Amino acid sequence: MESKAKVLGHPAHPILIVFPLGLLATSVIFSLIYLFTDNDTMSVVSYWMTVAGILGGLVAAVPGVVDWIAIPSGTRAKRVGAIHGLGNVVVLVLFVLSWLLRRDEPSYVPSTLALIISLLAFVIAGVTGWLGGELVDRLGVGVDRHANLNAPNALTVRHVPESEVSPSGPHSHSL
Repeated sequence: MESKAKVLGHPAHPILIVFPLGLLATSVIFSLIYLFTDNDTMSVVSYWMTVAGILGGLVAAVPGVVDWIAIPSGTRAKRVGAIHGLGNVVVLVLFVLSWLLRRDEPSYVPSTLALIISLLAFVIAGVTGWLGGELVDRLGVGVDRHANLNAPNALTVRHVPESEVSPSGPHSHSL
């Protein structure tokens, strides 16, 4: 199933999701570094990475929802996509809660509860990330219908007619 939300010929959701995932995961790492070093700067960096990750997650969700809506009902992909999306909503809500708990503290120092919540969100994000991989790699969601090992780049206007597409791809060759 080809993505409905694209940027320069590529699905937008996988492009956009790397930023919030990286920022939110790194915010947890910087919080842990703060705990071991007691360096307030690490806590402040973690705080602002959380803010940026939440904002990025909201932006990345839009093309994800667009693609999920296009998945045919009654399919395994629709069910996995729903779990993936709802899980990511939980991740964002947990990070927002962690951020809110830190907001009024000096130097944005995480309380134990804020840290536990962000660690839980980090673990859930690992599961939802795996589900996103399942959607693309196993179920073919977001994959161009002309994808093959010798497909032209995404900026090429030419699409290969279905009559030229073999089971191995439009440009496959026998040995």
